[in-house]
Amino acid sequence: MAPDIERCMYCRDSFGTDIDHHEPIVRNALRTFDWNNHLLACSHCNSHHKREAFPVDEHGNSLLIDPSSEDPFEHLLLALSMGEYVPLTEKGRATITVFGLNRFPLARARQQAYRVVVLCLRQWRREILEQSTNLADAMLHTIREQPCADVCQAMLRQVEQPGAAIVFADAPDIVDLLRDQTVRRALLLS
Repeated sequence: MAPDIERCMYCRDSFGTDIDHHEPIVRNALRTFDWNNHLLACSHCNSHHKREAFPVDEHGNSLLIDPSSEDPFEHLLLALSMGEYVPLTEKGRATITVFGLNRFPLARARQQAYRVVVLCLRQWRREILEQSTNLADAMLHTIREQPCADVCQAMLRQVEQPGAAIVFADAPDIVDLLRDQTVRRALLLS
């Protein structure tokens, strides 16, 4: 369900411990056993935030991002320095609100994840220069396995956008590393 180590498909920080019915059973009981309606979530996102919430637009279409069938980055922009999401669409706004994606512990965890990615990429470069491929691979593995995988994915996408030098002004050496095809193949989820 989740393309890594079973993280929550909403916050990407906590371990997925619950199965969330994306469209709640109270809204559509026929989807109770619909595999495409089951998403791996942490109990905090599922039970403390979302519960039975399922906002819809004027046509009855969900305003929550379904991370199993939609690219969240079409609706959300991660402000890396703050660790908070900025909505790009109404769907992004509703998803941030319903799941509490900008709650302080998540924002702080994303800031920490950003620092870990930067440090691991710098160490990866050192290991490559010293031809220590096993240690270099271990750095990329550390990035892939850490909580807040959305941070790394946001970094890989934002480095390809105009203004990347501004986004990564605090770590300008990271721009070339994030554009390295070996790094991108190892880390970019498709």
